[in-house]
Amino acid sequence: MASATATIEVNGIRCERCVMRLASALEGHPGLEAARATLQGEVILSWDDEVTSRETLEGLLAGAGFHERE
Repeated sequence: MASATATIEVNGIRCERCVMRLASALEGHPGLEAARATLQGEVILSWDDEVTSRETLEGLLAGAGFHERE
């Protein structure tokens, strides 16, 4: 198992409801080991690199309206 972690800063997290929406977007994704979001817009992810990728997880976030800050 090849675990990877990343902290991604995203736009769109303004309240607890936003955090819950983000959690729903990621929930149950194969290979995702942990996800935590802060109201400051930081999303901390841990995943199994052999099952999923950072790019895939970023795509799930974007699909829920959370885009990485430039």
